[in-house]
Amino acid sequence: MTQQAHIVHQDGDVIDVPLNKLKKSPRNARRTAHAEADIEALAASIAVKGVLQAPVVEPETDEAGAATGCYLVTIGEGRRLALALLAKRKTLKKSEPVRCVVDLANDPHEISLDENITRSGMHPADQFEAFRRLSEDRGLSAEEIAARFGVGAQVVRQRLRLGAVSPALMAHYRAGALTLDQLMAYAVSEDHARQDQVLDLLGTDRPAYLIRRTMTETKVTATDRRAVFVGAEAYAEAGGTILRDLFTDDGGGWFEDPGLLDRLAAEKLAGIADSVREREGWKWAEAHIDYPRALGLARVYPHPVERSQEDAARMAALGEEYDALVSEWDAVEELPPEIEARFAEIDAALQAFGDGTAFDPEEIARGGVFVILGQDGVARVERGLIRPEDIPAPEPEAESEGEEAGGVLRAEEAGSEEAEEAEGDAGAPLSERLVLDLTAHRTLALRDALGASPTVALSAVVHSLALFAFYPPYDRASCLDIKGVTAHLDGHAPGIDDTRAGRSIAERHESLAVRLPKAAADLWTFVESLGATDLLDLLAHCASLTVNAVRAPFDRKPGAWAHADRLAQSVDLDMTGYWTPTVASYLGRVTKTRIGEAVREAVSDEAAERIGGMKKPDMASEAEALLAGKGWLPSLLRAPVPVEPEVRTEAPEVTDQAA
Repeated sequence: MTQQAHIVHQDGDVIDVPLNKLKKSPRNARRTAHAEADIEALAASIAVKGVLQAPVVEPETDEAGAATGCYLVTIGEGRRLALALLAKRKTLKKSEPVRCVVDLANDPHEISLDENITRSGMHPADQFEAFRRLSEDRGLSAEEIAARFGVGAQVVRQRLRLGAVSPALMAHYRAGALTLDQLMAYAVSEDHARQDQVLDLLGTDRPAYLIRRTMTETKVTATDRRAVFVGAEAYAEAGGTILRDLFTDDGGGWFEDPGLLDRLAAEKLAGIADSVREREGWKWAEAHIDYPRALGLARVYPHPVERSQEDAARMAALGEEYDALVSEWDAVEELPPEIEARFAEIDAALQAFGDGTAFDPEEIARGGVFVILGQDGVARVERGLIRPEDIPAPEPEAESEGEEAGGVLRAEEAGSEEAEEAEGDAGAPLSERLVLDLTAHRTLALRDALGASPTVALSAVVHSLALFAFYPPYDRASCLDIKGVTAHLDGHAPGIDDTRAGRSIAERHESLAVRLPKAAADLWTFVESLGATDLLDLLAHCASLTVNAVRAPFDRKPGAWAHADRLAQSVDLDMTGYWTPTVASYLGRVTKTRIGEAVREAVSDEAAERIGGMKKPDMASEAEALLAGKGWLPSLLRAPVPVEPEVRTEAPEVTDQAA
């Protein structure tokens, strides 16, 4: 019943007090305000289960000692605040009766202190298992449990996962042999057998990052290019499962069946390859995760095609219409649907005309395609590959002047009787020695003439390098003995072809290849016809393909490395535009000391010291974030220090001063 102000209470009385008559006690020992989340959780619990423990109160009196009709909450201020929150939300009435216990015997300050310091909290293991029982025994979902306890559904899922670890892990955790971080690392997987296996392997004193890595070492991360290419949805539809870490940012989790993922990726790539072959008519098409090397394949490129007058006129009309629409609607933020649709139609129509290049039908009939999976998880189509057996036999070379006159007489035949008898014959072959002698003179004369003709020499060098860069070995005919070699770098740095530099080189190569003549025999005429700018552009690209500044331990070339430094100076190479320090590219592959040095150089001593005590994987991840945008580079990638040329001081010439 509701108590009135004039009623005299006895110590230990249990009374119902209207909520709006309860006040905070000024003698409560807790001075720090309750956390908002704690009050929310308590309110959720009370809304479902009511007040499980009655607050302890004392009657409020005025200065004259008369009861005011209100009560001061000595123990249970959090419950009072939670009830007030429910009343504010209209869940309870402001005058809702609250069952309370009257305490008149004890000091209010002391018992409020006692309430907060003499209680023992529940062991987390008990809490985890209790949440699990709510889920298993009563069939409550994570969302339902969360609503009953005022916590997030994700928190409930974490507790349910921890409550479901193997009995051996839970026993070690209860005994204090495992920390919560370690238990969370084991709980990345619900497989008890795997948990116990890793526990036996690592013991109880290994760091959480190592436990998590070992638990997932046979799985594939969701950021792997195969996972990105296949997609989580297709993988799940095929029966695959994805392991999610409820306790850390797992980047999409781990695909648990690498074999299934490989099969799905191979099938999807093969489907793309078949589609390209059927649509474009290639002789063959193959799908590969990585570009296969050392197959002896030649390469052909598309060539410009002449458009019909009708196509050219249609493209011009579409272009003009597009430009007119852009001018008319440029200032409008949101285009009308019909204008957007027309833009899309024009784009589709222009794309249907292609880029103005095409492979010859004969090349398509004997050539093929590789469909490769790029590092970004996107399929890349490499066209125009010719297998050795499909390379056409070279045409017989034209006979030289000497051969036209009857051939060359081998040296061992030069002194024979037959040779002597043939001296008077105008069609007799020249001796091998004589041919060598004459062509040696011609070679030396060519060297002298070419050395005095810089423009022709430049064309000759470009011609020789372009033969190497764009034509198969059997079709490289040049009298300049310049041999270009391209070192394949993807063996040293997997995925390097998909970097900014790799894509830039590939695009430049493609744009030049479509301009070159199909036949190598026509290349000299083409090179001679180039203007100075185009000639130097072609030279620069061909020369760039031969650069090799890799520092291989089995092939030490300090002179070449030094030249690479000088070359980098000459082209003003700035590696900050090509490379960034990440866990994968550098920080996860060096010692903690080097990680600290990098952060110290790029950020500050304080930042380096702050992360110095972390485990290496955590330190590397934190360093990646700290170094982002700082332009830091390891010494091997930094611009070399300019070397000043040595200045020699020569002694003055001494002359005779004879009188």
